[in-house]
Amino acid sequence: MTYAIRAEGLRKAFGDTVALSGVDLEVPAGTVLSVLGPNGAGKTTAVRILTTLLRPDSGHASVGGFDIAREPAKVRALIGLTGQYAAVDEMLTGTENLLLIGRLVGLTRADARARAAELLERFGLSEAARRATKTYSGGMRRRLDLAASLVAAPRILFLDEPTTGLDPRSRNQLWDIVRGLVAEGVTVLLTTQYLDEADQLADDIAVIDRGRVIATGSPDELKSKVGGQLLYVQPSVEADMDGTRELLSDVVGRAPSREGAGWAVPITDSALMPRAAVRLADNGIDVAEFALRRPSLDEVFLTLTGHTAAETEGALA
Repeated sequence: MTYAIRAEGLRKAFGDTVALSGVDLEVPAGTVLSVLGPNGAGKTTAVRILTTLLRPDSGHASVGGFDIAREPAKVRALIGLTGQYAAVDEMLTGTENLLLIGRLVGLTRADARARAAELLERFGLSEAARRATKTYSGGMRRRLDLAASLVAAPRILFLDEPTTGLDPRSRNQLWDIVRGLVAEGVTVLLTTQYLDEADQLADDIAVIDRGRVIATGSPDELKSKVGGQLLYVQPSVEADMDGTRELLSDVVGRAPSREGAGWAVPITDSALMPRAAVRLADNGIDVAEFALRRPSLDEVFLTLTGHTAAETEGALA
C-alpha cells in the first residue's frame, strides 16, 4: 500500500503544555483521513507539523514520500493547506487573490490567469470574480480559500476545520468539493470537531484526545466499538422516564444514557429488543418511540473519551 502521509511518535510541547504525545498516523494515497477531536486535542498542531510549519520535538513523518524535517521544500511543493480561518486578502478581488497565489508558486501570468478562471468556475465564484473579497459571504470566502490552496494542483491537501462557522448549505457545498477532489485522486487529511462531517467524508478516522490517538478505523469500525446497535426508547409521558431507565437497565444489564426525550442503550443481542417491549407493556409504560439503530460517531466519541466532541479541553487546538 502506498501512503501519502505517515507519522510515527510525533511529540510537541509548548512550555509545560503538551500538545502532542506520541501521535501515529497513516493515510493511504487517494483517501480521506479525518482527525477527529475537541478543541485542545492537538489536531492543528499535528497539521502544522505535517505541513512543515512546526518542527516536532521528537518523532518523524513523511508526506508524499519526503521527510518533513530533511526535505521540507519538497513536501511544500506537493501539498495544499486550508487553515481554520480564510486567509484571503479582503481588499483584492477573487481573481486577484488567485492570480497572486499563482505568481507566487511560479506560474506565468497567462497560466496563473487561466488557472484562476478555472478554479473560480469550479467553485461557483465566477460571477463574483471581480468583486472585492470583503463583499463575499463566509461560505464564499471559504470556497475561495480552498481554491487558493489548489492553485498549484497539490496531490495532498490538508484541511484544518474548513467548515467551522459555516451554515449547513455552505458546509454541504464544501463537502461536495472535497468529494470531487478525492475522486480525482487527491489525498485529504481533514481535521474536524463535527462528527457528521467525518461520517460523510472520511474513509478512516483517527480520534485524538489530549494529544494522543485513542482510536482509529473506518466510521463503521468505530461505531462497532460502542456496540452493535442502540435501542432507543422514548416514553409518551415525562413521568415514566425514571421507570423506563430502570427497566432498560434491568433488561439489558447496563445503564442507558439520556438522549433527548428518551434513553439509548447499546445492545448486542437482538432478543433483548422484544423483551424490553414486553416489559414496557407489562409495566404500563406507553412509548412515543421505540427503535433500533446504529450508534452515531458522537456516541463513539463519548464512549472513548468520556466527553463529547463539542466540549473543549485545554488551550491548544
